[in-house]
Amino acid sequence: MFRTLYIIFYFIIDQIFLIPKAMKIDKLEKQGKIKEMHQLLHTIAYTWGRRIVNASGSKVQLSGLEKIPEGPVVFISNHQGNFDIPILLGFIDKPKAFIAKIELSKIPVFGKWIARQRCIFIDRNDPRQSLRAINNGVKTLKEGHSMIIFPEGTRSKGHKMAEFKKGSLRLATKAKLPIVPITIDGSYKIMEANGKLNIKPANVKVIISNPIYTDHLTKEEESGLSDQVYEIIKSHLD
Repeated sequence: MFRTLYIIFYFIIDQIFLIPKAMKIDKLEKQGKIKEMHQLLHTIAYTWGRRIVNASGSKVQLSGLEKIPEGPVVFISNHQGNFDIPILLGFIDKPKAFIAKIELSKIPVFGKWIARQRCIFIDRNDPRQSLRAINNGVKTLKEGHSMIIFPEGTRSKGHKMAEFKKGSLRLATKAKLPIVPITIDGSYKIMEANGKLNIKPANVKVIISNPIYTDHLTKEEESGLSDQVYEIIKSHLD
């Protein structure tokens, strides 16, 4: 419980120290220095992710970084727990945003920051809004910013993967950019396996698999893409 209270306190203090950085970002945006603004946002997210994971006492073993292509990509990952976001932000040094449920946008301060990171929020109860979100995601990708998708739609809170949501890879196929499968193994042991709001150190493996290029897929290959990516991610959990 001590570590949980420490993480909560650390998170709150961290948000306070972000205020002057937010002012700097606003200044860069007003000056039209968009490239510098996004680089600062990436640096903030990268260091924040590492700090949060380190504060939990957890260790991350990462393999396959060299497989990530240059330029924007669509990372497809399984989703075991709440710490998946800081893990992927803090251990993959590439500007990126998330396709996230709209509830995250309502978290004070944090919601504003992940919106600045170009995260795309989806309201699962509004199909039209979801379609607009996908179009916004394609635009973000074409502007050179990578995206992360959790196709299960919610945390599995354990070792077993849930099925991918229908149409969850449409963003990648529509943008015609590489898909990079990611397997997260053990992140649920930090929080979800310990009861409500009980954080404990854990060893987490993050495995990056070979990219799948989508720009020349046939319709048949496209229709089987979701199952293909699912099996690649799952193979590292078996």
